[in-house]
Amino acid sequence: MTPSFSETSSPTLHNKVAESGLILIDLENFFPPETQLASFDFADYLFRNAILREKDLREALKTMDWQVYAQKYVGIFCSADALIPMWAYMLVSTHLCQVGAYAFVVSKAEEIGDKALLVAISQHLNAAQYAKAKVIIKGCGKKTVPAEAYVLASNLLQPHVHSLMFGEACSTVPVYKIKKPAN
Repeated sequence: MTPSFSETSSPTLHNKVAESGLILIDLENFFPPETQLASFDFADYLFRNAILREKDLREALKTMDWQVYAQKYVGIFCSADALIPMWAYMLVSTHLCQVGAYAFVVSKAEEIGDKALLVAISQHLNAAQYAKAKVIIKGCGKKTVPAEAYVLASNLLQPHVHSLMFGEACSTVPVYKIKKPAN
């Protein structure tokens, strides 16, 4: 015999997480797709694999098809053991900017994804939309999110949110809570 419940006597289930007003931000969602990542390696423009000559670089950059970098996240680096002057990074970034690329410096190609994540968070995390909200920055996922991304998100969100937490809705670590003014 199965128990029967009348509609008036059945227990009401409440989703306390949904009712709490907590907002979960998953930083993994800010990773640009692999197809939007690119690199610019100064090693390809070195004289005798050791020296960057200004005139040669300028000529090479003038003839380059910059459209291959359009709307991409581009890590600029040098894979060779050579000193690259700061003006060279600036020069390359001006060309990249003209095609809507987002340029940044990395020490090696493997860092491009993580740096692109930081750029994407800075550009696309609209912290003001979380004004006075209770925000959780998701702690685990399929991809490894670098610590710099959590710090950047915290810096952007803290001036706006009521509280900031790390983890999941069922298990959070409080990070910041706005202080109530003393009476």
